Amino acid sequence: MTLSRRHLLAAGALAAAPVAAAPPRKARIAITLDLEMARNFPRWEDTHWDYEKGNLDTATKDYAVAAAERVAARGGRIHFFLVGRALEQADVTWLERIHRAGHPIGNHTYDHVALLAASATDLQYRFQRAPWLVAGRAPADVIRENIVLTTAALRDRLGIVPAGFRTPGGFADGLRGRDDLQRMLLDLGFPWVSSLYPAHANSPPGTDPSEPVIADIVAAQTRAQPFAYPSGLVEIPMSPVSDIGAFRNGRWSLDAFVAVTKRCVERVIADGGVFDFLGHPACLNVVDPRFRTLDAICDAVAAAGERAGFADLGAIAADHRLPAG
Repeated sequence: MTLSRRHLLAAGALAAAPVAAAPPRKARIAITLDLEMARNFPRWEDTHWDYEKGNLDTATKDYAVAAAERVAARGGRIHFFLVGRALEQADVTWLERIHRAGHPIGNHTYDHVALLAASATDLQYRFQRAPWLVAGRAPADVIRENIVLTTAALRDRLGIVPAGFRTPGGFADGLRGRDDLQRMLLDLGFPWVSSLYPAHANSPPGTDPSEPVIADIVAAQTRAQPFAYPSGLVEIPMSPVSDIGAFRNGRWSLDAFVAVTKRCVERVIADGGVFDFLGHPACLNVVDPRFRTLDAICDAVAAAGERAGFADLGAIAADHRLPAG
C-alpha cells in the first residue's frame, strides 16, 4: 500500500508531538496515633512511663477521643495502635467510643517491646527492672506472647480483632533481613506491618530545623512508601517527622512542627504517594493541645480536592499486596 504525502505528514506530526505525562495517582493520607505513655511528657523529667507504657493518664485518653472526633468531622479516620496493658485499666469506655465511631485500633504489643532486641531483658525497661518475668526465655518467645496477649485483650475487653500491627519504635530498614519476624506476624494473622521509619536529619536539641534539615525530611517521604516483602508481608512505613522526633529529639517549636508536617504532606500529595503521620496523644496533648497539626493535615487534604483522600492503613495495605501465586 502506498501512503499519500498527507498521511506521511500526519504520521510525522504525531510522532513529533510530546506525550502527555500521566497524572499522579491520588495520594492516600493516613493519621495514626500510638496509644501509650511517653517519656518526657507531660514533664521533661518524666521517665517512669518507660516502665508503665500502658498506664494511660486521663489527658492522653481525652486527647485521643477528641482527636478522633475532630478528624472524623473533616471526613477522615484515625488509625490507633494500642499497647495492650492499657486494657488492664478499669475504664475502657473511651476506647469503646473510638471503636464505635469507626476508627481502627491495631496491635502495638502488650508491653511496648522492641522487636529487634538481642536479649529478653533488652526488650523493655520493665524486664530490666524485673528480669524474672522473662528469665530463661528467648526474645522471640516473649515478642510472640506480647503480640498474642494484646490480640486476646482486644478481643476479650473490646470485642474486636486488631486492625494491623505496628512495632514499638521504627527501624530504618523495617523488617528487611528478618524473615523470622515477618513469618511470625503472618502466622499470627497480620498481613501487614508498620515498622519502617526512614532515617533523616534533625536539628541540634532546642533548635528549630534549618532549611537543609527540612529538605532532608521532605525528601525522606520517598523512602516511606509502602511495599511488600518477598514473604508477602506488606510494609506501611511511618512518615517523618514524628512528634517524638521533633519534640523529644529536636525539641522544636510547635510552629516548626506544623510547618514541616504541612510541607511533607504537600510533597506526598504532589507525588501521588502515601503519607502516614505518626503521633502520640501522650505527647501531643502537651505540645499541641489545640490540634494544630491534625488541622494542618486535614486542611492540606481538603485543599488538594480529588488529588488526595484519607485512608487507614488496612486500605493502603490492600493496594500493595503481592499478586496471588
